[in-house]
Formats: sequence, structure tokens, C-alpha cells
Amino acid sequence: MELSALPKRAVAEAVGSALLLATVVGSGIMAERLFGGNVGLALLANALATGAQLVAIILAFGPISGAHFNPAVTLADAWQRGLPWRDAPVYIAAQLSGAFVGVALAHAMFGLPVFSASTHVRAGAPQLLAEGVATFGLLTTIWGCARTRPSAAPFAVAAYITSAYWFTASTSFANPAVTLARAATNTFAGIRPEDAAGFIIAQIVGAAVATMLFRWLGAARPGIASAPKTVPHSGRADEVALLKE
Repeated sequence: MELSALPKRAVAEAVGSALLLATVVGSGIMAERLFGGNVGLALLANALATGAQLVAIILAFGPISGAHFNPAVTLADAWQRGLPWRDAPVYIAAQLSGAFVGVALAHAMFGLPVFSASTHVRAGAPQLLAEGVATFGLLTTIWGCARTRPSAAPFAVAAYITSAYWFTASTSFANPAVTLARAATNTFAGIRPEDAAGFIIAQIVGAAVATMLFRWLGAARPGIASAPKTVPHSGRADEVALLKE
């Protein structure tokens, strides 16, 4: 199957990222209001909503853009020659813009200001380690599925992120675009702007380590995956036809 033209892929990445952030932020606001300060129940609702949305948007947009919704995934995919480097800045710009639109939509739906700087402290070595581990696990899941079971990727990614909400100290942002956008929401899902840079560095390191591991293990490049239309990264658009419209 052939990948869509770059403008269509960029729109798919932007819309998918917007829906993801609307879910992350919106479900956090709803959970906080419904559970009256019970953080455990709010986190559970937030995790389940995010996991469910991931399945939906990866299945919906995978045939169009590869459904990255994550600059770390885009950079790893370009590094492995699954995506042309010239397309990576367009993907990342679309993901970032979509993520901030998603935050604004969530705020609008709940009657909050369009943006508000978060005061939620997420600092310290344990938090940074958690983000490295979270992103390492995400990329491990993606590369592993690309190698053997690409059609299972939407469900594997959603299952991993749902679990990582609970086993990581940071609640698993695992995504630079998500991190920056969540700095603009002073709600349950927020992160202080000054803490975002550390998270992003840890995420890039975690993604790089996972990618190097699977390169060493001999995992197939995304471009050779047998049925990649639901794998959340695209194939080599200039070398092999992967996705047909």
C-alpha cells in the first residue's frame, strides 16, 4: 500500500495528536471532577481512556500516516530509514500543533481558559528515569510488533501505555509533543513548564536505546514489515510501497 501525500499525512498526524491530547487532558479533568480528589481512581480513568483512544486513532490514521503522534517515534523511524528525513520536521510540526489544539479543545469542553501554565511538579531523578523507561518500553513495543506482528501494534501500544501509567513514577508521558502540550494545562494531566525539558531529554534517550537494541537484535525495518497498515510508524516512502489509500 502507498503512503498518502505528505500534506495528507501531516493532517492525519495533527488530527490524531489533537484527539490524543483531548483525551489525556479531558479524561483527567472529568475524572478529577467525578471522583472528588481520589487520585487513584482518577489515574485509572485517565489511563483507560488514553489506552482506548490510542487503539482508535492508530487504527484510523495508520493507513494514512503510519500513526506516529510522537516526535520520538518519528525521529526513530527516520533514523531507521522508515521515514525520509525530509518528512520528519513536517511530522513533528504537525504533532506539536495538533497536541496544543487538543489541549485547547479539552479546556473549551470543560469551560476552562484556552491554555494555562501547569503547576504540577514532576521533577527529580526518579521521574526522569521513569520517562526514559516509559519511552524505551514504548519503542520496544513498536519495533517488536513491526518485526513480527504489525497488525497487533495498535493494541500492543495501547496496552503498554495503559500499564505504564501505573508502573512508572511519571505516569508515562513517553512523548515530547504530549509533554510540551501538557505543560499548557493546569489540570490533573499537567507538568510544570520548567520540568518539561528534562522529560523530553529522557524520552529521546529511551527511544534511542530501544532503537539501537532492536537494530542489534536484527529487527526488520518498518519498510519490510509484512502488514504495516496499523503499525504506528510509516515505511520507507521513497523505497517501498506500504499503504494504499
